Amino acid sequence: MTDTTPHRRTRARGKRPPTIHDVAAQAGVSRGTVSRVLQGGHNVSPASQEAVNAAIRKLGYVVNRAARSLVTQRAGSVAFLLTETQDRFFQDPTFTTLLRGCTEALAAHDLPLVLITAGTDAERRRISRYLSASPVDGVLLISTHRDNPMIEQLRQAELPFVCCGKPLGQRGTTSYVAVDEREGARDMVRHLIESGRKRVATITGPEDTPGGLERLVGYREMLAEHGIAYDERLVATGDYSWASGESCMEQLLARVPDLDAVFVASDLMATGALTALERAGRRVPADVAVGGFDDAPLALTARPPLTTIRQPWDRISEVMVRQLLAQINGEGPATVILPTELVVRDST
Repeated sequence: MTDTTPHRRTRARGKRPPTIHDVAAQAGVSRGTVSRVLQGGHNVSPASQEAVNAAIRKLGYVVNRAARSLVTQRAGSVAFLLTETQDRFFQDPTFTTLLRGCTEALAAHDLPLVLITAGTDAERRRISRYLSASPVDGVLLISTHRDNPMIEQLRQAELPFVCCGKPLGQRGTTSYVAVDEREGARDMVRHLIESGRKRVATITGPEDTPGGLERLVGYREMLAEHGIAYDERLVATGDYSWASGESCMEQLLARVPDLDAVFVASDLMATGALTALERAGRRVPADVAVGGFDDAPLALTARPPLTTIRQPWDRISEVMVRQLLAQINGEGPATVILPTELVVRDST
C-alpha cells in the first residue's frame, strides 16, 4: 500500500499566510509601527504609514480580527448610527453619500462599518442595550435633532462618538463635524437677490435641527443687509423630504403668488418644490428662481439642474472618521466647521 500521508500533510500545510512580522520586514519598520498603522495610524509618519500599507497590499496581509480583539480589547469596527427612520435613509441621498464616504475613509484603516438605524424610541432603547455591550469601538452619529437622547446614552456607555452637524441642546463638550450652515444660506440668498429677485421665499428644515435653524438665520440676515423686510408669509417649514418641499411650495404660492425666488434648505425638498412650480405653470428660472442646499447627486439630475450650496461630503466623512479614531486612541472631543460653496446651475 502506498503511504500518502506526507503528501496530505504537504497539501494541508500549504503556503502560510503573511504575518505582521512579514509586513514589518517588507516595509522596513518595526512590528510596533505596523500595529499602530493597523490601529489608526497615530504617531506614525506619513512615509512609514505608506510603506506599511504598500507592504500589506503586496503581501496580501489580512488582519486576524479575533486575535487582535483579544490583545487590544477592541471590537475592530465602527457604527454608522442614523437616528432617522429606515425610509428616510433610502429617500434622502445625503445619508447614503455620507455612508459611502465614511466607509471609504475607514477602509484606509482596515475597519468595517456597521449600519444602524434608530428612528423610534423603541429602536433607540434596543440599540442602546446593544451598544452598551461594546460590539463596536465608536459611533458616527448622523442626524442629530435637538436633545437627541442617543448622545447621553452613548456617553453612559462610554463609547467614543462624533456627531455629523452641530448638536443642539447638549451640555458639555461634544465632538462634531459641521458645515457653516449660516454662511451657506447667506451665499445663496445673496445670489438670488443680486440676480434681481425681489420676493425671495424660503422653505426651511425642521426647527429642531441645526440646518433648520442656521439656514433660516442666514436667510434673514441677508434680507436685512439688502434692506428687505422679513415677511413670515414667505417662510414655510419642511422636514427635508421631497413631499414637504412640494407641499411647502404650494403653500407659499397660495400666500404670495408674486414670489420670484425660493431658497430651499435641502436639494431633496427643492426637487419637490420644482414639481409644485411646474404644476402651477411657473417657469424655472424665468418666473421663479430655485436654490437648494447640499449638492446631493439629484441636484444634477433635477430639471432644470439645481443651483445649490455644496457641502464637502468627502471631507466631512474623512474628518469625522479621523476624529473618531483619535477618540478611540484616547484623545478628547473636538469640533470642526467646514466651509460650503455656491454652485450655480440652471435653476437661478
